[in-house]
Amino acid sequence: MSLALPSILAIVCYLGGASLLAAPLTGCPRSPQRLGLLAATLGVLLHIAVLMGAHGGRLDLHFFAALSLVACVVAALTLLVNLARPVAGLGVIVFPLAALLLGLDIFLAPPTTPNPLDWQISLHVAIALLGYSLLSIAAVLAVLLAVQERALRAHRPARVMKALPPLVQTEALLFRLIGAGFALLTLTLLSGLLFIQNIRAQHLIHTTVLSVIAWLIFGTLLWGRWKHGWRGRSAVNLCLTGMAVLLLAFFGSKAVLELILHRSV
Repeated sequence: MSLALPSILAIVCYLGGASLLAAPLTGCPRSPQRLGLLAATLGVLLHIAVLMGAHGGRLDLHFFAALSLVACVVAALTLLVNLARPVAGLGVIVFPLAALLLGLDIFLAPPTTPNPLDWQISLHVAIALLGYSLLSIAAVLAVLLAVQERALRAHRPARVMKALPPLVQTEALLFRLIGAGFALLTLTLLSGLLFIQNIRAQHLIHTTVLSVIAWLIFGTLLWGRWKHGWRGRSAVNLCLTGMAVLLLAFFGSKAVLELILHRSV
């Protein structure tokens, strides 16, 4: 069965959902957010079906397949976040990225065969995936928070304000996401110590070191928030720095090994 049609439909749903969620940014008097979230939900379901079909229902951690998988999880978690606290601006950024990464995996990436994984490593990867996805959403929210703060300081409320909850609520949501992501990142590091036998042979030294650095950055941010009430630009900068390091940890070494050195990981 060809995966081209469901992939295209998923991409259309993602982009359509993002366009509907972006209505407040264009001055649309009526915001069709529910329709946008519904379209994105259909996009996520199609994305899951495509991943199952493309990779035989197994966990494929090759570069483009992993990017597509992360994008799907981030998109799904974005929908869940919007159920608890409507933040349309998240979907405007997340859903087009999910569409792009799905398209790269299906239409441009070379075919890959998933490596067999035992249940311990699968559990470790699942925890890491959830933690990375939550912190990715936090990073997107940090960017939106920075835009929101800048608009308020300039006394020129931008249209982006209509797609975001009040500043205090946005900031509270940001730290909830960081807290949950940090907890999962901690579990990721602990499960890695328990389940991964030889990090050198599995090309995981750089990933481990960078993940620990990211853990320290996010831990410092949470400690500063609890102890000193850190917020605003300092919180945004630390969040984005931690996410950049985590991005290098998850995909930097993998990109070098697979795309440049052509080694399997």
